[in-house]
Amino acid sequence: MRPLPLLAPILAALLAAAPASARERVPFALDVPRGAIVVSASERALYLDLGDGTAIRYRVAVPRADKMWTGWRRIDGLHRAPAWTPPEIVRRDNPHLPDLIPGGHPSNPMGAAALTLDDGINAIHGTTRTMRASIGRAASYGCIRMTDEDVLDLKSRVRVGTPVLMMR
Repeated sequence: MRPLPLLAPILAALLAAAPASARERVPFALDVPRGAIVVSASERALYLDLGDGTAIRYRVAVPRADKMWTGWRRIDGLHRAPAWTPPEIVRRDNPHLPDLIPGGHPSNPMGAAALTLDDGINAIHGTTRTMRASIGRAASYGCIRMTDEDVLDLKSRVRVGTPVLMMR
């Protein structure tokens, strides 16, 4: 009996069902500035407008209903593996958290990169291995959560000043 041939189709199906990145180029007709980021909370998707009638669509985690915000912001910082200080609202719900989690630490929720927004509170950022399962859900305190692979890709395509629109 040769077990490997029996496992091959199962492994192939598992690998195909859970790609490291789910970004794809898609048609996009929303009237926004070229290069703008649009987050559709209902779709659990972030779109980067390419200005040619298409966008790159990334799967994301969006804010929970009680933390949802809408409207325009701008990216005010591009950070690789940033340290994280839990905001007071997060600390209230999780008093066990340390005052600071260093950049690159496995429990740092910012992951590989963070694109901070000009509201001074929220960011588009990567994630930890344990929080990766939240992608595709309404799970955050206000931030947009992406896989590390996708946030690094997005970071390479935008600049400080890029407009960000959050829609329900």
